[in-house]
Amino acid sequence: MTDLDRLLAAAARAALPGGGFGYLGSDGAVLPDRPQESWIVARMTHVFSLAHLLGRPGAEELAVSGVAALREGPLHDAAHGGWRAAEDDGTKSAYVHAFAVLAGATAATAGVDGGRALLEEALDVWDRRFWDDAEGLGVEEWTADWSQLSDYRGANANMHGVEATLAAADALGGADAARLRHRALRTVERVVHGWTRERDWRLPEHFTADWTPLPEHNRDRPADPFRPYGITVGHQFEWARLSLHLRAALHTQGGEDPPGWLLDDAVALFDAAAGRGWAADGAPGFPYTLDWDDRPVVSARMHWVLCEAVAAAEALAAVTGEPRYAELAAAWWAHGEERFADPATGNWHHELTPSGEVASGTWAGQPDAYHLAQVLLLRGRPVRGSVAAALR
Repeated sequence: MTDLDRLLAAAARAALPGGGFGYLGSDGAVLPDRPQESWIVARMTHVFSLAHLLGRPGAEELAVSGVAALREGPLHDAAHGGWRAAEDDGTKSAYVHAFAVLAGATAATAGVDGGRALLEEALDVWDRRFWDDAEGLGVEEWTADWSQLSDYRGANANMHGVEATLAAADALGGADAARLRHRALRTVERVVHGWTRERDWRLPEHFTADWTPLPEHNRDRPADPFRPYGITVGHQFEWARLSLHLRAALHTQGGEDPPGWLLDDAVALFDAAAGRGWAADGAPGFPYTLDWDDRPVVSARMHWVLCEAVAAAEALAAVTGEPRYAELAAAWWAHGEERFADPATGNWHHELTPSGEVASGTWAGQPDAYHLAQVLLLRGRPVRGSVAAALR
C-alpha cells in the first residue's frame, strides 16, 4: 500500500549534492545525464514544504535546499530575471514560473527559510511577464532575455497559475489575497465557465495569441508531455478540483458568497471526464487523451491522471457529501494501488500500457512526487484554497 512516508523517502533520493532535485528514473535514482529542470525543483520544493508542515523529519532541510536552488542556483537567471526551463534551456515558460510561485507560497506558509523571498520574487516575475490583466489569463513563453513572446497560449500553464495564485493568496493574506483570488476567479471563469462549458465540457488546451482555440494543435505529436493533442482527461479533473479550491478560498475571504457556478461547473466537468474517460478504449483506467468525439487518442495510462481523478472525487465528496464521489475515489485508488504502485521504490510508475505494463511513450521513469503526494495529503481533509492551507 502506498504510504506518504515511503513516498517522501523515494522523493528524497532526488536531492542533488549541490542543492535542488533531479529527475528520478524507473529505479528510483536520479538520471545522471539529465540536466536539472526548474519544474522538478519547484514541485519537489513544494512537496517537502508540505511535509515540513506535517512535521516530517528531514523535510525542512530538503525544502530549504530547494528554495536555495531556485533563488541562487544555475536555474535562476541572475542577469535577466526569472527561471530557465532547465540548465541547458534558457526559455522562460509560464508553466515553470507558476511552479516557482507555488514552491515559494508553500515554503512561506510552512516557514521555510527563504520561502517568503522566493514567493515575492516569483510573483513579481509572474505579474510583470506572464499575467495579462486585459485577458484575465497568463501568456505562455518568452525567450531567455524576455525579448520575444511566443504566439502560442495554453490552458495548462493557466491551470497551474490558478493553483499557484491561490497558494500565494493563502500565504500572503490581506489585500493581496483578495486581489489574487479575484484573479484566479477571472481565469477559471474564462476557461471553465466559458470555453469548456460552451463545448459541452470538453476542455480546449491550445490557443493563438488572441485566444482563438486551436483544436488541431499537435495532432502530429499527440503524446506530447505538456501540450498533447485533443482533450486531456486529467486536466479536466484538475480544473474541477481547482474550482472547488477557489470556491473555498472565496468563502474564507468573506463578503459575498462565491458564484454558484463554481460548484455546478466542477460537478459537470468531473462527470464529463469520468463518464467519457474511464475505460474509453474498453480497458480499465483513463486514457491520456481523447479526440473531440471522445475517442481515445493516446491510450497510455498516466499516474497523474488517476491521481487527479481521485483528488477531484475526494474534494467533491467533501464539499457535497454525496456518497458516489467517495465510492469513485475508493475504486480508482484501489485501481492505482493494483496497477501503478511500485513496491521497489515507494512511488508509482508514471506511465502504463492499457493492459498494465510499464511504458515510456511520454514519461520515462518516475520523475517526481507532486501528484501522488498531493492526493495522499488531500484525502480526508477539508477543501481549502490550497493544499498548504488544508494542512495548516
